[in-house]
Amino acid sequence: MKKTDFGNLKSVRAGVLNVGYYDIGPADGRVVVLLHGFPYDVQSYIEVGPSLAKQGYRVLIPYLRGHGPTSFVDASTPRSGEQAALGKDLIDFLDAIGIKKAIFAGYDWGGRAGCVAAALWPERCSGLVSVNGYLIQDIANADKPAPARVERGFWYQFYFQTDRGRAGLRANRSDIAKIMWRENSPTWKFDDVTFERSAKSFENPDYVDVVIHSYRHRLGGASGYREYEALQSRLASQPTITVPTVTLDGDADGVVLATDGKAQASRFSAKRVHHVIAGAGHNLPQEAPSAFVDAIEEVAAMT
Repeated sequence: MKKTDFGNLKSVRAGVLNVGYYDIGPADGRVVVLLHGFPYDVQSYIEVGPSLAKQGYRVLIPYLRGHGPTSFVDASTPRSGEQAALGKDLIDFLDAIGIKKAIFAGYDWGGRAGCVAAALWPERCSGLVSVNGYLIQDIANADKPAPARVERGFWYQFYFQTDRGRAGLRANRSDIAKIMWRENSPTWKFDDVTFERSAKSFENPDYVDVVIHSYRHRLGGASGYREYEALQSRLASQPTITVPTVTLDGDADGVVLATDGKAQASRFSAKRVHHVIAGAGHNLPQEAPSAFVDAIEEVAAMT
């Protein structure tokens, strides 16, 4: 398998989306779903995916809504980026391809999708790997400031609250993403070829609308959509994750500071292990693929 290619792209209608995804490894293997973040894409798993497939896992790697070939079935469907939508997309994807249960593994938006789905549909999740731990947003308290260093790293979230930010993302999506890559992962020396391979996914026609709604919703600048009201109401209680979990922090993450994980311990009721990965930034699976594979194997052994 070429380092730049997962093989044949597949597509499936899943809920409100036509999801573009890769399916590698043995069909009867234990299922792992790898979920990418923003502003990244499936290339975050270009080493993790094949490594897991060689070990006998069936590895599913979908493009999230607004990214790459994933599209909305109906032009009238709201281009929501709220966390409830991301979690529901994951469950709809499993339903569409006939998967009853899987390990969910992700970071950033993908980690949030995994946390949401694991919390609301624990019967569908055999184990969770989440970079930066518990990622279900506490929107009711979104106006409480983080430490100044963290707030500085969230510049794009504040920018996207404005009409200027929406126009800027539309006009400069690639440049914004490259700045974020560098600032999110200051020790990761990616080259132009690596970046451009993922940047193609940002040309999705729904990218701007989904991204803008995501960041406005999480900070209270936009309402959620009716379709997700019931799910979002459940998420507002900050539900406990009840499945075995491995959480990871990169000690070179330029956005989310690495911790010992203890402050989030009460968010997990099953066995949970936390690791800090030396030299890794925000895009941890692409920067430290071996550590991410190890985390999946660790959580698989818990179940």
